[in-house]
Amino acid sequence: MKSVDAHLADILATVRPLAPLELELERALGTTLAEEVAAPVPLPPFDNSAMDGYAVRAEDISDVPVRLPVIDDVAAGSGELRAVGPGHAVRIMTGAPVPAGADTVVPVEWTDGGTVTVTIDRTAAAGNAIRRAGEDVQAGEIVLKPGTVIGSAQLGIIAGVGRRRVRARPLPRVVVLSTGAELVEPGTSLQPGQIWDSNSFTLTAAVRETGAEGFRAGTVSDDPAAFLDQLDAQLVRADAVVTSGGVSMGAYEPVKEALSPLGTVRFEKVAMQPGMPQGFGVVGEDQVPIFALPGNPVSSYVSFMLFVRPALRKMRGLPTGFPETETAYVIGALRSPAGKRSFLRGVLAGDGTVAPVHGQGSHQLAALATANALIMVPEDVTEVPSGAAVEVIRL
Repeated sequence: MKSVDAHLADILATVRPLAPLELELERALGTTLAEEVAAPVPLPPFDNSAMDGYAVRAEDISDVPVRLPVIDDVAAGSGELRAVGPGHAVRIMTGAPVPAGADTVVPVEWTDGGTVTVTIDRTAAAGNAIRRAGEDVQAGEIVLKPGTVIGSAQLGIIAGVGRRRVRARPLPRVVVLSTGAELVEPGTSLQPGQIWDSNSFTLTAAVRETGAEGFRAGTVSDDPAAFLDQLDAQLVRADAVVTSGGVSMGAYEPVKEALSPLGTVRFEKVAMQPGMPQGFGVVGEDQVPIFALPGNPVSSYVSFMLFVRPALRKMRGLPTGFPETETAYVIGALRSPAGKRSFLRGVLAGDGTVAPVHGQGSHQLAALATANALIMVPEDVTEVPSGAAVEVIRL
């Protein structure tokens, strides 16, 4: 059997980061920056008030209380040139340009709020409540580097330096297909031999949690020709395809039967539990990566976390590799088959302990739903005593 590490290495050697595009800011959230973003001007571009109050000279309010005539008002957005002479005050709003001659802003709360004259009750040092030009960013300064994931704060600074578009790697578009004649849509009545399809919902959500666009396609029966027709119809909108089911050694394995003759998709046994049967390759003229995952719900989800998620991160232009692990101490003894790397579902607690959930079968979706971590047991370990250190992958 092929090792987990070798299978992941083959996948990461095949997939490529998506080519950057010029994106409008409204479409850039979650994408990965592919250029440096610099400020063309200082931020703020001018000295402005950090509070509503009065712009004055600090030396005029060194002895309080003091009453000063209010000679003008200045609002945010004002482009008029204003000045403050000795012994005068200008009423100023938050964000408004500081008038020439003023070197401090007295918050309105420290005054009587007058509009003709103002009584100031507290002194304020030079520079008080003034945002200096360039104190956030200097002109020409790099504010974001390539490889940055664009979140809400990053969008803010891109807009803040005046950019309307940005060059970034788009979100991968991932189509999810479930196969199986026994599958029916949730919300419908079950007939004998039928089950509700859960894999396509689980995997589409996992795609979106990874930072890609997930598109759930309809389920496909056990007919290889029907599967190929559905796949061909979906490739026009796919940067990657994820299937579940139809990859084992049984008589009705539509994914395996349909894709094996192409010669571009390999089906192998990977030394892991759950999730031993795996398929991976490329399809279509554009060589779209396809991940053929096993059909048992836990097997497909674990396979996604180990293989698909790192591949999607690479497509997004992000650092990738085997999922990050951390050390925890297991509550209760564990058993694992020789020669396979086990990924047991567990609950990781805040004290650094992890307890396996009850129900480790590859079909037990309810047990998976209670887990927040995978407990990893190496291939050469068959028994783990209670209290031993183990490596876990957070879900």
